[in-house]
Amino acid sequence: MPAAHPPPTPPAPARNPLSPKKLLLSKWTAVTPQHKERHFIVTRVVLPEPPATRIELVELEAVHSKRSLVLPWRALTDAAVWRRGWL
Repeated sequence: MPAAHPPPTPPAPARNPLSPKKLLLSKWTAVTPQHKERHFIVTRVVLPEPPATRIELVELEAVHSKRSLVLPWRALTDAAVWRRGWL
């Protein structure tokens, strides 16, 4: 009788390798654009209070509309939502 094999492991979600120190002025493309906003640039890295804690938030600006949004920088690592650079 053949040995049973465990079921295959589902692949891990795709990730964009990222360092918070290199975020400022980086360019990003939204995989699913909303309000005709596809291309974004990181205009500000929100400095934490107190300064000894880790960076958590960044501000992105839509190139098309100039609308800004603040989100956790780790959200940019989700390749299903964001792509590095302007595609």
